[in-house]
Amino acid sequence: MGISVQVRTFTGAVEATCVHPFIADLCERAASQHLPLLGYVDPYDDTVFNRSQLRVLIPELRSLADGSAAEEAEVVHEILALAAQVERKAHRYLVFNGD
Repeated sequence: MGISVQVRTFTGAVEATCVHPFIADLCERAASQHLPLLGYVDPYDDTVFNRSQLRVLIPELRSLADGSAAEEAEVVHEILALAAQVERKAHRYLVFNGD
């Protein structure tokens, strides 16, 4: 199945999901660039980011969108939309859900 990205509440309820075949490729590229958050997404387990961590994660995502292929740019924009949901509401997390 690959990696998906979700907005979850503190109780674990899923409010939104992004399923895209290029999420794993994006995370691999982040790892090759030694990005401190996105580069360490675990492809086999959940990697959870809170609202404070989004201050680092969002610029990482934006930097990857610059000069990327259209498919990767599309997934970055979808993940950024989920991150905006997490920023707007308390007790929400951005979760990269590994395979």
